[in-house]
Amino acid sequence: MPNLLLVEDDPNLGGLLQEYLTDKGYPTDLATDGQQGWQMFVDGAHDLCIFDVMMPRKDGFSLAKEVRMSGRNVPIVFLTAKSMKEDTIQGFRLGADDYITKPFDRDELLLRIEAILRRYHRQTMQEAEQSVFKVGSYSFDYEHQQLSRDGETSRLTSKESELLKLFCQNLNQPVSRSYALKMIWGDDTYFNARSMDVYVTKLRKHLRGDPSIQIMNLHGEGFKLMG
Repeated sequence: MPNLLLVEDDPNLGGLLQEYLTDKGYPTDLATDGQQGWQMFVDGAHDLCIFDVMMPRKDGFSLAKEVRMSGRNVPIVFLTAKSMKEDTIQGFRLGADDYITKPFDRDELLLRIEAILRRYHRQTMQEAEQSVFKVGSYSFDYEHQQLSRDGETSRLTSKESELLKLFCQNLNQPVSRSYALKMIWGDDTYFNARSMDVYVTKLRKHLRGDPSIQIMNLHGEGFKLMG
């Protein structure tokens, strides 16, 4: 069953929701502030996150921004006592999948969670099956490790293909350095990080035929493939 991460600073509400969701078949980890929630997210494998907006140490919006920067495609639901339009807009701009104002009905929350998980499952299955990507004027065939443009084809190495696929799956979205290293190299040691920098440079050379394509360095965060 999908695992959930609930970050709620009200221990009574958090405990009740954790028990309710777990009883409904969704094992739920509970954190009581944003910093603890971030650590649980990094250390765990969660299929959906539920964040309260107003929390100590790190608010829900800041936490959601870090989750989105991690490169992990995880749906986010915000819980908030606020009902201001500006807060709702900010939440959706940060990539929220839903936004529920307190007080709310637990059954309604459950139905929304299940609808989001079904949508993400379909999307994940489609991404897993996709092996050919369009990047600017290039066509990237992941399965055959080929990058083609204007009738010319380049053969990529396995690492180049894995890295380019990750960038393509997150086209125009940030991918954190740590996430890329753990996904492709297995861990984020210094030496693997230097190795990844070399492969990013190689990919830039492969893609230099189209000036509209960039692999941007995001200082202290990671990379973003723009195209």
